[in-house]
Amino acid sequence: MANNNSSGKLTTHVLDTARGCPAAGMKIELFDLDVASDVPLVSTVTNADGRCEAPMRDANTLRKGRYELRFHVSDYFTAQNTVLENGQFLDVVPIQFVVADDTAHYHVPLLVSPYSYSTYRGS
Repeated sequence: MANNNSSGKLTTHVLDTARGCPAAGMKIELFDLDVASDVPLVSTVTNADGRCEAPMRDANTLRKGRYELRFHVSDYFTAQNTVLENGQFLDVVPIQFVVADDTAHYHVPLLVSPYSYSTYRGS
């Protein structure tokens, strides 16, 4: 269970490396992999800065465990009128990670282009 006096939180943002800008309007879902459910804990859309308006989890809701962020990149690139010679390549990008310390800040950004992506634990 999360420590309610902690500063623990989970945040993310998305950068479109093909266009060199934040990925505004991308749908992101968060799932708890320790719970058998197809219902996301959070479903949101990135703002103009490629960020979520609020943390995906905060000090009251972040707990130790396994999570998955799902970034809907194909829908994003389609909305940007990105036309690829052979059609879209990436669809939904899943990133699975572990929260080992529910008092820590976990920042999981996505750097994405129509053909590739990377992530890291940010600050």
